[in-house]
Amino acid sequence: MERIGFVGLGTMGSAMAGHLVRAGHPIVVWNRTPGRAEPLVALGATEAASPAELAAASDIIVLSVSDTLDVEAILFGPGGVAEGAAPGSLVIDTSTISPSATRTFAERLAAQGVDLVDAPVSGGSEGAQKATLTIFLGGRAAAVERARPILERLGRTITHFGPSGNGQAVKAVNQVMIAGLYLAVAEGLVLAMKAGLDPEQVVSALGGGVAGSWVLANRSAKMIANEYPLGFRTSLHLKDLGIALAMARELGVVLPVAALTAQFENGLVARGFGDEDLSNLARVIRELSALD
Repeated sequence: MERIGFVGLGTMGSAMAGHLVRAGHPIVVWNRTPGRAEPLVALGATEAASPAELAAASDIIVLSVSDTLDVEAILFGPGGVAEGAAPGSLVIDTSTISPSATRTFAERLAAQGVDLVDAPVSGGSEGAQKATLTIFLGGRAAAVERARPILERLGRTITHFGPSGNGQAVKAVNQVMIAGLYLAVAEGLVLAMKAGLDPEQVVSALGGGVAGSWVLANRSAKMIANEYPLGFRTSLHLKDLGIALAMARELGVVLPVAALTAQFENGLVARGFGDEDLSNLARVIRELSALD
């Protein structure tokens, strides 16, 4: 059984690493903030002092961190993965970062005989906890097949989209689409409430029709209650939309709904709501409509 190193033990990473530990994989973990490794160490993981030390003790290194700059620092900064990874190692990056940066990182790692598979995930904290994530893959076919048994411990729908960076590109598409879904459900529910309709009855009726969606089924209650406990942070989706909008500019694509959603999310983050669930887009529509 291959040795696994896991870097990044936030809400998503700690849940994913936990599945791998419980599956019996030899696991070494590292997190920038001290203390996050303790529950995994209690399950049998070993904590490394740096990403380089983790990489030296691992055949496969999995990353789950916040943004492009974090991935670059962990891979290539002082004490980074590249310092410790032996030729033949594999890096699996489950973070959501820039597709073009991913291609550059893959080239730099390949120069020292290390493969990179970009494997951004969708499904939020619930998907990470239940191991039901959807995972989008980019990278060499042989590297993807080597990564697949690990990723099958973490998700249900795993699709390879071609060369390095393509997994990240698909994740950008995903984030653009869910921006529209969240905003549309928020608008529809506020319209229903302002019209004096029972919003829960509306959700029940619409769920079986064309308007039915995961967002309607799983996030409408938060929007109706105007309470947004964490599922997927608004600040992280805003970061992801930034990646998608940059990709769109490079390709000459116009994304008006994504751009508007990013503006709303910027305002929410500026007002201190960035750690709430993304369904808090309803907060903006409620306020603009004088519902509250």
